[in-house]
Amino acid sequence: MTTEVRSLREFKMPDVGEGLTEAEILSWSVKPGDTVTDGQVVCEVETAKAAVELPIPFNGVVERLFFPEGATVDVGTVIISVAVAGEAGAAAPAAAAPVAPVAAPAEAEPARREVLVGYGPRTGGTQRRARRTTTTTVVAPAPAPAAPAPAPVAAPSVVLAQPTGDRPLAKPPVRKLAKDLGVDLRAVTPTGPDGVVTREDVHAHVAAAAAVAAPPAEPAAVAPVEPVVVATAGTGDVRVPIKGVRKATAQAMVASAFTAPHVTEFVQVDVTRTMKFVRRLKESGELGRDIRVSPLLLVAKALLTAIKRHPEINAQWDEAAQEIVIRGQVNLGIAAATPRGLIVPNIKDAGGRTLSGLAAALGELIDTARLGKTSPNDMQGGTVTITNVGVFGVDTGTPILNPGEAAILAFGAVRELPWVHKGKVVPRQVTTLALSFDHRLVDGELGSRVLADVAALLEHPKRLITWG
Repeated sequence: MTTEVRSLREFKMPDVGEGLTEAEILSWSVKPGDTVTDGQVVCEVETAKAAVELPIPFNGVVERLFFPEGATVDVGTVIISVAVAGEAGAAAPAAAAPVAPVAAPAEAEPARREVLVGYGPRTGGTQRRARRTTTTTVVAPAPAPAAPAPAPVAAPSVVLAQPTGDRPLAKPPVRKLAKDLGVDLRAVTPTGPDGVVTREDVHAHVAAAAAVAAPPAEPAAVAPVEPVVVATAGTGDVRVPIKGVRKATAQAMVASAFTAPHVTEFVQVDVTRTMKFVRRLKESGELGRDIRVSPLLLVAKALLTAIKRHPEINAQWDEAAQEIVIRGQVNLGIAAATPRGLIVPNIKDAGGRTLSGLAAALGELIDTARLGKTSPNDMQGGTVTITNVGVFGVDTGTPILNPGEAAILAFGAVRELPWVHKGKVVPRQVTTLALSFDHRLVDGELGSRVLADVAALLEHPKRLITWG
């Protein structure tokens, strides 16, 4: 005769990207008492690189959430405990159940954890026990935030769109907006496709809550604006926490600026033919019916072609080995502005793609970044970057290198300017390119040749066919 016993299993914050040491808990999708199954998403976290949903690797009932939403947690720290059912002999003492069974599955746990992004097997699990007691003591008040519904928006609870146990459908930027405004997404009526909560739904919910329950002075406190904190004239100081993507970007840029000696060169280019070529590709659809074509595509192709002619610029400085590593393939980074800040995902082996393949990859990269779905893997291993400052109406700049890369190209705004063409001053479409490079790896001659090649290809885009 066997009896069913329950033991506590702990789920630790995984390393969801190489080298990351911490992550912020954006939202919990479970609460104490909920039943969870192997592979079910229990929370969404934001690292310095991306937002990631974490699945639990076993079945059971949620016993405790160790941290509230918004908390920053070190990798390897227990974030949730689950009571799991199992079978044991009748001789197994009940008092030992919470401890002994935890160590028993240790051999099987690493294999289960590998389903998580970047989460490999971990050793020394028994050594973590002593730390767990310390962690438990520190976060003893944590059970209070386990219920994720914030108080400020409790008034319009009559418009609950879904049962409280369901996880509302919403994109990561919308979840962050709701969190910043103190909105429980389960109380928001979705209007998006397939019941997805949109940004407009969150703003409408906040406005409705203010109209129903707030006194006249309240709307200013819950103004339906973007989650980015903006100071206005006549107000006091505004403090914005430095974390997530913004924190990682700041650290990387400081490290780059004070490690690699930067040199930046500039050139103005007549891109009239390139702009005509872009229009032709759009109208003809020769790259594919659903492929988006933009000037950035031809700038990327021109840079990749120049790198093929001068592969030494696609390099990395290895300080430890005291070597220059010339990379075998070009992983082209594209700087993208997202709700979480500026990120630089990259197209793997961009130099080996056709123009249509590059266009498809570029479109997918940009769409994924705007949705906040860029994976940590997509932001690792970049070798050279393009930043398109022209979309903001900016002519040029002196871009800072991404750490580990030797060059970054800034593409400025395309403007109609007077230009000497075939001996006459006529209006032409002109842009400014700026190439920053690491002077340890790239001397002035190599940097100048690469920039001149890119300019020549954009001035005469037909050369992309012959040179590529």
